[in-house]
Amino acid sequence: MRQTFPLIIALAATPAFAQEARQMDAHEHGTGRLNIAAEGNTVAMELHAPGADIVGFEYAPESDADQAKVAEAVEALEAPLDLFVLSEAAGCRVTETYAALELEGEDAHEDHEAHEEEHDHEEGHESHDHEEDHDDHEVHAAEAGHSEFHAEYSLTCENPSALTGIEFAYFAQFENALELEVQVVTASGAHAFEVTRDAPLLALEGLF
Repeated sequence: MRQTFPLIIALAATPAFAQEARQMDAHEHGTGRLNIAAEGNTVAMELHAPGADIVGFEYAPESDADQAKVAEAVEALEAPLDLFVLSEAAGCRVTETYAALELEGEDAHEDHEAHEEEHDHEEGHESHDHEEDHDDHEVHAAEAGHSEFHAEYSLTCENPSALTGIEFAYFAQFENALELEVQVVTASGAHAFEVTRDAPLLALEGLF
């Protein structure tokens, strides 16, 4: 079950975050989004990354090998401080995590199957029309076949003002990931950054 942490809700309500989210709607391979919100001693983080960035494919995992890759990726994503190395002086520890692979088009596929069963029981159903509907569904499914890894984290930091930087070991863990669009919201306001594989360090002096 997907969880939503209170600070992430607050982050999503900011105009800067809304603009950033609209820019990321295109689902660009190689580029993910990391949102960070801080309040008091609590830091919340939310990651969205294309399936291709994390496991190298975007279709629903069916083979044992693909399912094993997804399970391994989820396990890695459930250890945020191994992926996003925070300043040690901040004394941050993980209090809550959530990570999963989310597939687009699953609901549409289930609706189609129910629709198909209903048509099978209708009198006078023409097979030609059914084939056209089926073909249309297959095209739609192919277009909607993206997958995305989604993770949420809640951290408690003993000294958040000492959080002056993040080292992105994320790029070493996931070789297809090239860039993260980072949005940080603290008492000082909203701040946007781009962190890349070639420069996997983010300076945060004065933001917490």
